[in-house]
Amino acid sequence: MRLSPWRASVMPALLLAVAVAACGAEPTVAAKDAATSAAPSVAGKKINTSPDQNRVSAEKVDSIAAQVPAGISADGKLVVGYSGEGAPPLNFLADDDTTFIGVETDIAQLVADVLGLELKPEISSWENLFLGAKSGKLEVVFNNVTVTEERKDIYDFATYRVDQLAWQVPANSPIKAISKPADIAGLRVSVGAGTNQEKILLDWDKQNKEAGLKDAEIQYYNKYGDALLALKSGRIQAYFGPNPAIAYNIAVSGDSRIVGTASGAGPDLQGLIAAMTKKDDGLVKPLNEALNTVIKNGKYKEVLDRWGLGNEAIPESQINPPGLPRQSS
Repeated sequence: MRLSPWRASVMPALLLAVAVAACGAEPTVAAKDAATSAAPSVAGKKINTSPDQNRVSAEKVDSIAAQVPAGISADGKLVVGYSGEGAPPLNFLADDDTTFIGVETDIAQLVADVLGLELKPEISSWENLFLGAKSGKLEVVFNNVTVTEERKDIYDFATYRVDQLAWQVPANSPIKAISKPADIAGLRVSVGAGTNQEKILLDWDKQNKEAGLKDAEIQYYNKYGDALLALKSGRIQAYFGPNPAIAYNIAVSGDSRIVGTASGAGPDLQGLIAAMTKKDDGLVKPLNEALNTVIKNGKYKEVLDRWGLGNEAIPESQINPPGLPRQSS
């Protein structure tokens, strides 16, 4: 997947149309056989897209709140940056076209609760999230950000979700599971051009050719909505893309299902998503402890489950784990 935000548009009463630009993901080393996981069941899930979210809340933990640097806690607020492009179910506008909602906003709210601070959202462009965090104008960013080795030079990270890809097929498809190259031999499949999932798919297809199996017929669509139409019409048999967008689409439409998932960082790494702060400003440790608090008390699971992303849960938050490798110049 590209190291950029997802761009999406929400169309009431229609299928979700999300442009296929992928999230970033910060990885930790994982065994190859751990690169795929069981498919989640999200069809028919009721998603609340109204401005009245009745968010899951958490209790303040004084010992953790006391660790927040005075310069941040002085005004009693936690300034959280989000991208305004909108990417259901991560963060997007509610039905009133004003209120930002989603799994990222919910997790940020839990963290603010534990820290005893009022959540103050700041909406900006993707690029300005990094500038804002670097300058300290944004105290923390919750926006599907990847940990990379380059970014760790400038920012601190506290992880809170795995980066997951998924295989989507029509609800009545005879395909039961896709977890290995042989499973796509001879299939008509779609993927976003220039993404990490394309790299994975092309590698699988190469392995199939070397094994004497049939090639996959790969089709490219610029928008997720176009891929959905192709899936519905039978032009393609499976779509490979970001798990959150697919899980959300299945929840609101119910006409397809997930038959396999994989790490967005590739077969040798498990991608992760993290909260991002200014390097060495002292906030990452209380953020990490707040996240581990809500992971342990179950509030975190409640948030992921309400958005159909229970399969992206992590057992504990880490500070600055190994990131995606540095890009060769």
